[in-house]
Amino acid sequence: MEQAKIDRINVLARKSKAEGLTEAEREEQAALRREYVAAVKRNLTAQLEQTYVVDPQGNKHKLRHK
Repeated sequence: MEQAKIDRINVLARKSKAEGLTEAEREEQAALRREYVAAVKRNLTAQLEQTYVVDPQGNKHKLRHK
């Protein structure tokens, strides 16, 4: 996610606390938050796909979905 979008999320959050948001701004904030959460999930999934567990014998095992 681009830094400009993260900055916009922060601006809307500060404005929400200070004075409230219009309906259009609330919708924009919700859409940006959904996009941010999706990006975090993608990054975490990619990181976990590259993670291995090493057993006591030194063998590497890839993490599996439960």
